[in-house]
Amino acid sequence: MPIDIRALRYFVETARLKSFTQAASSLFVTQSTISKMVKQLEDEVGQPLLIREGKTVRLTDVGKVVYDRGQEALGVVHRLTLEVADLSSLGRGQLTVGVPPMVNLFFSPAVSAFRRRYPNLQLNLSEHGGQIVEQQVAHGELEVGATVLPGDSGLNLETRQFAKYPIWAVGPHRAAWASGRTVTLTALRDEPLVMLTDEFSLTRMLRQAFADARFEPHVVAQSGHWDFLASMAAAGLGTTFLPEPLLSRLESRDKLAVARLTEPTVDWALAHIWSPGRYLSHAARAWLEVCEEVMG
Repeated sequence: MPIDIRALRYFVETARLKSFTQAASSLFVTQSTISKMVKQLEDEVGQPLLIREGKTVRLTDVGKVVYDRGQEALGVVHRLTLEVADLSSLGRGQLTVGVPPMVNLFFSPAVSAFRRRYPNLQLNLSEHGGQIVEQQVAHGELEVGATVLPGDSGLNLETRQFAKYPIWAVGPHRAAWASGRTVTLTALRDEPLVMLTDEFSLTRMLRQAFADARFEPHVVAQSGHWDFLASMAAAGLGTTFLPEPLLSRLESRDKLAVARLTEPTVDWALAHIWSPGRYLSHAARAWLEVCEEVMG
């Protein structure tokens, strides 16, 4: 059964993001192109792969198999391309680094230093939540990336921490906890919460903290954009959680109360990730070296 690699790539991205629209934006093509290529793949396989539900999609049983094996296949193709290209030098080529949206602000100095040192190398930053970046690195779709620790231990990724900050509760001044400089997790038991979507490692970490505290959080809204979460908190919708470096970037700071999260203390630890034992191109190794020099 011949399968078009481009159709497979479009299908995997659609399944990962659960949206034709988001996949089109991620791949810089039209939504109609995504739909056409997914339909082509379904014709090649001979069975439906996605169930359309309004603006979202979910995998059929056959789709789950094609998605899992498709990630592996795309990883093999990516590594083949890298190893062939890497027979040359760092004088040309490209490198894509997976970076969660909330983490990208830390990489400006490293990107600048890398560009100065290797001006002919094209550096691309692929922005997805930490959990997606981890999966992409584990499956070989990306060589290197960044995530929030602890990562998914089942993916067996190598990590190198480069920053660590406390998490703060951010919400309206009328919130029950707003008068203190610190707030315990259990004090937020009955508070409405606005959180990052579940693809973000910070959300995974917080949900585990809630589970350890033995209560279900009252989540009223989720978004993939931290500044929108802050806006919702300022509008009185609920309390959100942000790492300390983002507090200074809040545009509506005067409308918000902040308190450091304690008992338990939840830290936002950032790390570079790569797959141990897998081939790393010269460009990927150079990126990690520059990051260590610039970011520590």
